[in-house]
Amino acid sequence: MEENKEVQEEIKEEPKEEVKVVNTDTNIKNGENRCPECGASDVTYNIKKKKLVCNYCATEFDPENIEGLEKDLKNLEGETRTTGVKDIDKDANDVITLKCGGCGAEVVINTREATNARCHWCRSILSINSQIENGAVPDLVLPFGLEKKNAQEKIENFVSKRQFFAHPTFKKEFTTENIMGVYFPYLLVDANCSGKFAGEGGHVAREYTITKRNSKGEEEKETVYDIDLYDVERDFDITIDDLTVESSKDKLDKNNKNKTTNVINAIMPFDTENCVKYKANYLVGYSSEKRDINISNIEEKVDKELQDVGRHALNADLKFYDSGVEWNKEDFKIKGKQWVSAYLPVWLYSYQDPNKILHYVAVNARTGETMGSVPMNKKRLWTITILIFILFLIIALFAHDKDEAPIVITIVGLVVSLVFYGLKVSKYRNKGARHTYELETKHELKVTRRVDNHTHTKRECSSRYIAGANNKMITGEYTNIKE
Repeated sequence: MEENKEVQEEIKEEPKEEVKVVNTDTNIKNGENRCPECGASDVTYNIKKKKLVCNYCATEFDPENIEGLEKDLKNLEGETRTTGVKDIDKDANDVITLKCGGCGAEVVINTREATNARCHWCRSILSINSQIENGAVPDLVLPFGLEKKNAQEKIENFVSKRQFFAHPTFKKEFTTENIMGVYFPYLLVDANCSGKFAGEGGHVAREYTITKRNSKGEEEKETVYDIDLYDVERDFDITIDDLTVESSKDKLDKNNKNKTTNVINAIMPFDTENCVKYKANYLVGYSSEKRDINISNIEEKVDKELQDVGRHALNADLKFYDSGVEWNKEDFKIKGKQWVSAYLPVWLYSYQDPNKILHYVAVNARTGETMGSVPMNKKRLWTITILIFILFLIIALFAHDKDEAPIVITIVGLVVSLVFYGLKVSKYRNKGARHTYELETKHELKVTRRVDNHTHTKRECSSRYIAGANNKMITGEYTNIKE
């Protein structure tokens, strides 16, 4: 097959007009969020009712939505940003002082730890609702939909399937009583894009078996393929809805050897279409983290992820090319983008193993999707792995009277034992777990132009896939954030 050609990849954005800013904290006051019926400030979110409820008079409130965002993404042009995604002022004070409307006392809230607190005199609940310059307050919040007991069951079930090779100290200390409900910060990106891709596609015309002689003159059978090759071009329009990106440096660092943060990313996607206007009342009883990433830090990464979504969406129109497509030109244009900040809910279990590695088991508090990392008993794993290899060595010894059999069996035993080890580490650590944003992000695709011209046929190919096929590659995942 031909060598892989370098892809002419180009992401273009329309000449930037002045950024449109949507104010999402209008008519919001910091301090008490009082019930309009009785005036009480003790208003919290009820998971079962899916509403804010006054804990004094039981009045229920429907969630609010933010206004001013473009709903029809085909009309999205230029850059739209909410006030919740403005750049973080590193000098902004994390400590905010609010005046209690109930008794007049001044109450201090450290936004690094929480955005709400109780007045120590009259017990009124005070909160930060408007966007402040340290990234503590988002535009939207997706309320918890899974109760703690249900999350505990998910985590217990996940860990129970990983007991045999779990570290003995972990098994002794494991309990789900200490799991925490946490709101993590994310950026949601809508986009209106178009693309012009050109390259070469392959289709298996025939699959058959041939007989060849090896270096020893022995006959061997081999499966080969005749592949029809085509010049392929696609022009398309695509709207992308709620590409979800972590806005915490810690969570974006999925290669951290001391933390298994990648498993938190892997529980996506969330049903972000059900996000509501942020109110600190939703956070009562839960922990939260602040956004510490600006758009400028991840804009390049996001643009490449948008192109990944477009590239993979196009595969639905390329099913004929079962040998893959090698795109050598990708002209991807972003005509409009819309940025919104959101808090998304996670139930989180954490455990630090004897090697000081922090393991997590995370549960999507909307869908129940669970992923985690369990510390391993490496001594037991290596013992079983070596025993498997020894078993194959014993079998090889009994096959000593057959030519080459002992060598073949020994090699097979080595491969089997190493594969066993790798599979177990993968199951317990889940280092490769990730959110497949390129497949799971909502989108609408319209192909506006197709070119499929047969050029020639390659015969007796040893692989059914063309060299350089890149229609399923991703680039955004490997783009580092900028400082």
